[in-house]
Amino acid sequence: MIKIYIKTAWRNLVRNKGFMFVNLLGLSISMSATLLILLWVRDELTYDRFHKNYDNIHMVVANRDFKNRVFTDYNMVLPMARELQHAGPQIKNATVTTQGYDLLLNVNDAKLRKEGMTVGDHFFDIFSWTFLRGNPAQALLDPASIVLTQSAAKALFGNADPVNKTIRIAEEKRDVKVTAVVADPPGNSAFQFDFLRPFNYNDPDTKQMMENWNGSSWRVYVQTTPGADMKQVDRIIDRVKKQHDPGDRISSYFTFPMKRWHLYDEFKEGKNVGGMIEYVRLFIIIAGIILLIACVNFMNLSTARSERRSREVGIRKTLGSSKLKLVLQFFSESMLLVLIAFAVAVGMVLLLLPFFNQLVNKELTLEFGEPAFWLGSLAIIIITGILAGSYPALYLSSFRPVKVLKGVFVSGRKTALPRHILVVFQFVISMLLISATVIVYQQIRHIKDRKTGYDAHNLVMITGTEETEKNFEVIKQELLQSRAVSSVTRSSSPITQIWWKSGAPDWNGKPADLNVIISGIRTDVDFTKTMGIDILQGHDFAGRPSDSASVLLNKAAVEAMNLEHPIGMEMRFGDEKYNVIGVTGNVIMESPFQPVDPMLTFYNPRSTGVISLRIADKMPLRNALSSIEGVFKKYNPAYPFEYQFADAEFGRKFMGEELISRVTNIFAGLAIFICCMGLGGLAAYTVEKRFREIGIRKVLGATISQVLLLISHEFLKLVLIAFVIAVPLTWWLMHQWLEKYTYHIDISILVFAAVGVMVLLLALIVVGLNTLRAAVANPVRSLRTE
Repeated sequence: MIKIYIKTAWRNLVRNKGFMFVNLLGLSISMSATLLILLWVRDELTYDRFHKNYDNIHMVVANRDFKNRVFTDYNMVLPMARELQHAGPQIKNATVTTQGYDLLLNVNDAKLRKEGMTVGDHFFDIFSWTFLRGNPAQALLDPASIVLTQSAAKALFGNADPVNKTIRIAEEKRDVKVTAVVADPPGNSAFQFDFLRPFNYNDPDTKQMMENWNGSSWRVYVQTTPGADMKQVDRIIDRVKKQHDPGDRISSYFTFPMKRWHLYDEFKEGKNVGGMIEYVRLFIIIAGIILLIACVNFMNLSTARSERRSREVGIRKTLGSSKLKLVLQFFSESMLLVLIAFAVAVGMVLLLLPFFNQLVNKELTLEFGEPAFWLGSLAIIIITGILAGSYPALYLSSFRPVKVLKGVFVSGRKTALPRHILVVFQFVISMLLISATVIVYQQIRHIKDRKTGYDAHNLVMITGTEETEKNFEVIKQELLQSRAVSSVTRSSSPITQIWWKSGAPDWNGKPADLNVIISGIRTDVDFTKTMGIDILQGHDFAGRPSDSASVLLNKAAVEAMNLEHPIGMEMRFGDEKYNVIGVTGNVIMESPFQPVDPMLTFYNPRSTGVISLRIADKMPLRNALSSIEGVFKKYNPAYPFEYQFADAEFGRKFMGEELISRVTNIFAGLAIFICCMGLGGLAAYTVEKRFREIGIRKVLGATISQVLLLISHEFLKLVLIAFVIAVPLTWWLMHQWLEKYTYHIDISILVFAAVGVMVLLLALIVVGLNTLRAAVANPVRSLRTE
């Protein structure tokens, strides 16, 4: 019986090649888009799941209440992990790590800059890494040891076994020994590194920090026992910190589970408000919508052909076919078409994956050997087949044989209504997606156009070394004399990042309940000049010794501290006193989507790590960089010349939003394409059905434009109905999305008007092209059989 169903289904599809082609193309495109989206979604949902202790790994986090806002801080004190290791039976292991940093690793003539971390005891007990060489229990016992990833080991040592070989660390001028090699971290891992190093607890600076419960610069992780009471664990952590630091009254400490690190990493006023999970949900919805639009096309075209198949149904029922058998027959047609479409979609995905991976910056693959792939594929095929075939199967199998065989079956308005509803649904979704992509683009442009407070054009940042610090004044003079640059300075962090935050200083008249979080940066002279930062009041550092006791405030700091006349005021950090000599404009150094933090700028040229220089306007960029490289190679020969442009680094802050915008734009385009393709097929069948009517109208004097209007007005009316529904729905959804941004656009009605006109024109073109064939045809052809 199944064989007969399949045979009959295949014959019906082959007999109607136009119907088959339109549906096959629509389903193939929608399925390939769905597969690509689901591959991306799966990668996002499986972040860090390769760790054996995944469900019991937590990061220690603090909410710090600074009155002007609650700041969620991932940075902890160095000794916390040691104390938590023995704080209670529910904490099995605790470890500490630095944040990622770069080192120049030298092996013979090879000099490679790699990124890694320094990690504490029990790091390999908590986190699961695949060891290719060496023993995890002994890999980091020696302070002079280093663990490499497979790719780093190959880059440094080729195919030779790197274990027990030495690497020279240029910055520290010392050798370390390779004790192990681990597999590269997966792309969907929170930890990305090329090397791991142990803390040297015998080092005097490290010993000092192990007794310091105030400076928070490290990340602390705990592994709890299965089924641990996390509220109790949070209380233990909070108690341990405040026992050693009784003055910490603004912080509350808690655990943040690994399963939320990637998808729920956004905090607002101390509350976890979401993160990447919003885009994961959005893409799942888009995948479902694209698939649904293709299914709607199948439904529409199947029911539009109902007259052709009505006699077939009548004869089958007369010959004894039950309604169930007819339903199964029609379902077999949809399932067969979906199976073929899925095979085509897999081929399309294999071709498109390299481009898609480049777009989303991932390494996604179709895992044919994974049972999950086949189960997921089966689910997509069954769901699509049922969605696409359900309405046509039930509708076509419901025909009464007496009526259809007598020729009195008429597909009137009642039968057309479901098709019209489905067409309206398609266009509502298409307009929503297109409008949403336009609004997302406008929001990104709005934030990009926000004044940064500095001039990023031709601003170059170079990471300093011990040699550049020692020779900075000479380097600066030679750069200026070369006329390749117009200004040079140095600072403790790049202009695109903030590396230091603290509570506000004290000053005379400070309100007792005011506790403001501030950012800080240490700079040399010419900082505001080089960066192009405005001095609103007072003056900049002049390079005098007295500048070490001076400070600049930004406008946000003046407002947050409620200072009416800041110039000349004394600011105190414990025993350290600073005199306010100037007020600068606000500078966006962190997220461009958030307000600027209050900022204090200190003069301290001895504690800087980033050299910033502005290339002269009239100097060709290539020539300028060549001159700059020559100077740095002269005074810093042990290091390769590496630099970043400030505008490029600032642009990285938009990578997430721009990625989502590009991907959504592509899939919105696919949605409207599939929608128009289905509309074209529906219009073609409508024209075919009314071919004789068009011939009679032409004989009676109807013009081509009148014929086009006759056929088009019905479809254009559906588009207008879709527009009326889509506008308020899109406005509400996008308004909710924009509310999460402090700075956002107001949604303009012009966006909807432009999208509505575009979709209307597309529909007019699609329907018009199909109608034109009948409108220009000789009416004799359609009337000769009458």
